[in-house]
Amino acid sequence: MSEAQLTDHLIHFPEGSRLARFCRREKRFLVEVQDGREKLWVHCNNSGSMLGLLRPGATVLISPARGRERRLPYTLELVRHDSVWVGVNTLTPNRLLYLAWESGILPEASGYENFRKEAVSAESRLDAVLHGSRGALWIEAKNVTLVEDDVACFPDAATERGRKHLQELIRLVRQGDRSVCFYLVQRADARCFGPADFIDSDFADLFWKAINEGVEMWPYLAMVSPEGIGLGPRLPLRTVV
Repeated sequence: MSEAQLTDHLIHFPEGSRLARFCRREKRFLVEVQDGREKLWVHCNNSGSMLGLLRPGATVLISPARGRERRLPYTLELVRHDSVWVGVNTLTPNRLLYLAWESGILPEASGYENFRKEAVSAESRLDAVLHGSRGALWIEAKNVTLVEDDVACFPDAATERGRKHLQELIRLVRQGDRSVCFYLVQRADARCFGPADFIDSDFADLFWKAINEGVEMWPYLAMVSPEGIGLGPRLPLRTVV
């Protein structure tokens, strides 16, 4: 991947995006921010804990809603944590995955000519399935916002849904397909990636089992700024000790 590809934005925040200050979070999907003297409620689509990020007074980026039918006029996109911008929009990994495939900068997905979003497999719905001369490639995309001691960690809260997805990816490999979990680390201070065993030990155990079964793990660093988001380098997995 070239230096230009590492820095180019695949996602651009729309006109009307603005900086504000975080005030508080309520009922997971509501966040109150302050812009100058004005306080307003914005939509937060991240159902995770966003552990360590939501500090009163933190700088945030909010983007205008695309549909007029939306009750809340803005969506929470980024949170400034110390000196790092962190992307908290959980729709971003899916969007970036598709755009990276479309742009030809995701080498692991080369040779697949068709990309179908929201693919149903058995009783699970995965984020994508790709088809090509190499057969089927099933992908589940996850957003990563937690970093501890330079290690990007997922999840930031116990996740039954995440365990179910890993189990389905294992099943797909056993039936002869290729399957992947794409982890988009939306902050620049990570040096490697690993499952958050200190938050969800069952998920961590299943993560390593999935690798042993042949499920691929693609942890990628996102290049995050108030202008947009690009795809950075792939991170190594944390060594198990």
